[in-house]
Amino acid sequence: MAHNFYKLAGGEDQCVAAEVALLRAHGHEVTQYCLSNDSIDDMGRLQLASRTIWSRQTIAEMRQLIRSHRPQVVHFHNTFPLMSPAAYYAAHAEGVPVVQTLHNFRLVCVNALLFRDGKPCEDCLGKATLWRGVAHNCYRHSTAASATVATMLGAHRMLGTWRHAVDAYVALSAFSRRKFIEGGLPAEKIVVKPNFLFPEPRVGVGDGGYAVYVGRLSEEKGIQALLEAWQGLEVPLKIVGDGPLDGLVREAAARNAAIDWLRGVAHEDVYELIGGAAALILPSQCYEGALPRVVIEAFAKGTPVIVPRHGAMADIVDGHNGVCFASGDADDLAACVRSLWSEASVLTEMRRAARETFDRYFTAEANYHALMAVYARAIDQYAGHDLSEIEAGSAA
Repeated sequence: MAHNFYKLAGGEDQCVAAEVALLRAHGHEVTQYCLSNDSIDDMGRLQLASRTIWSRQTIAEMRQLIRSHRPQVVHFHNTFPLMSPAAYYAAHAEGVPVVQTLHNFRLVCVNALLFRDGKPCEDCLGKATLWRGVAHNCYRHSTAASATVATMLGAHRMLGTWRHAVDAYVALSAFSRRKFIEGGLPAEKIVVKPNFLFPEPRVGVGDGGYAVYVGRLSEEKGIQALLEAWQGLEVPLKIVGDGPLDGLVREAAARNAAIDWLRGVAHEDVYELIGGAAALILPSQCYEGALPRVVIEAFAKGTPVIVPRHGAMADIVDGHNGVCFASGDADDLAACVRSLWSEASVLTEMRRAARETFDRYFTAEANYHALMAVYARAIDQYAGHDLSEIEAGSAA
C-alpha cells in the first residue's frame, strides 16, 4: 500500500488506514510505502519539480521494497508530489500489478478539484493539453507550480502512463468514474468501489439539537456560503476543522452565538459529534472526488445530511436520507435547515434512512469483497500486458 501524505491530514489518510486495517483483519500481509510532504520544506524548487515529474529515488526504494516482500499487488492512493507516477513503473519492472485509487481529479486537472473561481470547472477535461490550468494559476495560485503539475500530467500522457502503467483504477463513485472517462482514462480499467468505515461506528441518537460541519475550512468546501446562511439562523452550528479560511470562521463565531468553532477534536470525538447532530452539513462548491468520507460517517451514525445538488452527493442523497440545496446558494441552504428543524418527525425518519444507506452501500465486509475483486482484476490485466510497453516505460 503506497501513499504520499499531505501536510494537513485529511480523508485520504483515513481511507488508507481503514483499508490497511481491513486487509490485515482478513489475514493479509500488508507492507506500506509512505512519504510525507513535510520533507518538501527542505527541498529547492527544481528538486521538487524533478521529483514531481519523475522520482528516481522512489523507483529505487520501491524496487528494493518489492524485492524484499514480493507482494502480489501494489495499491497506490496518492503519488503527488514526492512519489510521482514513476512508482508505477518500478512496480511493473519487478513484475507486480498496479492499482490506483482515484481520491481526487489529479490525473485530469491541475488543481485536482475541477474547481475554479468558486464553481466547478471542466475547461481542461478531455483537452489535449492543460495550458488553461497554467494560465489561470490553478495550483496554489502560482504559474510556476501550475506549470510543474501540468508538465507532469502532460509527460505521463505522452508516455502512456495512465493507459499502460496502471492495471486497475478505483473510482469512488459512478460520478467520478464518468469524469475520468471524459478526461481520457481507459473506461475498461475503472471500477467503482466507494469508501467505507472500519471499524464501523454505532448509530447515534441525534439528540444534540445542533447541525455540524466537519472538514477543511477552504473555499471549495463552501465555507462562505455556510457562514452566510447562518447569519439568519438561530440553529446551533458546530464547525470542526482548520484551514485557510479559519479567520472567517473565527470572526463569524465571535459575532454569532449560534456558531461554535471546535479545533483539535480527536477522531473518535468527531464521530460522537456527528452522531449527536440533527444533521450534518457539507456545502462543498466543488464536485468532491467521491461521496466524501464525512457523509459516509454521518450515514453510519444515522445522521441525515444537507449537501449541494451536484457531483456524487446528488447521486446518493435522495430526500429520504438527507436533502440537497443549490450549490453556493446560502438562502437555499438556510431554507433547507429551517424546513428540517420544523419537522421533527421527518428528521426521525431520515435518521433511519441514513443508516439504511450505510448498510446498503458502505459496510466494511462488502467493501472487502469488492477490493479483492479489484486486485484479481488487476492481476489478470497485468498478466495480459504487452511486455514491450512495460520495458519502455521502465527504461524511460
